Amino acid sequence: MSAFRPRRGNLYAPLPAAGADEDFHTLFAGAACRVERIVSHGHASPPGFWYDQAEDEWVVLLQGEAELGFADGQRIRLLPGDWVEIPAGCRHRVESTAPATVWLAVHCARGAD
Repeated sequence: MSAFRPRRGNLYAPLPAAGADEDFHTLFAGAACRVERIVSHGHASPPGFWYDQAEDEWVVLLQGEAELGFADGQRIRLLPGDWVEIPAGCRHRVESTAPATVWLAVHCARGAD
């Protein structure tokens, strides 16, 4: 019988340095869902770019601040602790982020509640 060795880490350390792109790090991936840490340093989606995902997404802002934009014109400002549910097929984009912004995103296959 082998001993169980859990994977573990810290959401804040180490944060990657600012680069040209946001940093996406998968923390957990299962058959129906994926959890990732996203680090943004003043990033925004390119002009005209929209996320249009096949999965439902739940995202919480852990540190920093950000603004999301939606295809219907709605905008949501997020501060630490704020979360938003984004259903599959809902076109959205990152309008702005502060330096060292940390997100936790959970992506779930449609109907995997």
